[in-house]
Amino acid sequence: MEYEDPVEELSEAECRRLLGTVPVGRVVYTEHALPAVLPVAFEVAQDGRLVLALRADSTTARALDGTVAAFQADVLDPETRSGWSVLVHGHAEVVRDHRAQDGLYDAGLRPWVGGPRPVYVALTPELVGGRRLRAVGAAAAARPAPADR
Repeated sequence: MEYEDPVEELSEAECRRLLGTVPVGRVVYTEHALPAVLPVAFEVAQDGRLVLALRADSTTARALDGTVAAFQADVLDPETRSGWSVLVHGHAEVVRDHRAQDGLYDAGLRPWVGGPRPVYVALTPELVGGRRLRAVGAAAAARPAPADR
């Protein structure tokens, strides 16, 4: 009987494609010398950067500006224990160009939680990796894996 590894390493191209299929992920950064994680709305820009939409009254944008941060997005099915997860590490900077801000706003990128006009942070990917988890055994037969939306 052959062992089937349920974990598949994803290519960088596949990771970037999958990131474009979900509207929310988690940004990981340092706040007051402690690790912090925040779910955020985002989009993948044409140049490959991840653009995060944050509330204007949030301290997160200030904490991220000019730092190295991580970002994770995924789709997981707890019943079949299948899905995918992508992790990005890179340099974050507040988007200060007013035309770029207006374009993001006009395109509909908004914080997951409402509020006044958002602040945008661009994360330039430097390390991109991910995994696909395939259901195996009885769980695989009982239910199809989540779609790559």
